[in-house]
Amino acid sequence: MAYKQDRTAEDIRRELTLIIGELKDPRVQSAMLTVVRTEVAHDLSFCKVYISSLNGIEAAAEACKVLEKTAKGHIRTKLGKVLTIRKVPDLRFIPDDTVEKSIDMFKLLEDDKKRLSGE
Repeated sequence: MAYKQDRTAEDIRRELTLIIGELKDPRVQSAMLTVVRTEVAHDLSFCKVYISSLNGIEAAAEACKVLEKTAKGHIRTKLGKVLTIRKVPDLRFIPDDTVEKSIDMFKLLEDDKKRLSGE
């Protein structure tokens, strides 16, 4: 079951990235969102969707609120048309700061590289 669960989670992540990119809501478009990862329940009844933004955790949290309240039904409908699963899981959008932390880490590494090379 773990293989099917992981494969379904990855399929959902890939499709959600495309669907969210197509949304017309300016609150979602301006946030520059990334679907970091998805976690599907064992019975495939719900899915946690971790959303990160290049604009920070506040933008990700705001986008998650918008996705939960206004776009969740539309997204589930589109997922149902694309995926070959009997029941589309209920989606729960959770803000995540992974991208923000990665950018900070990259900046630190670049600064160390410059410092060590004597620039």
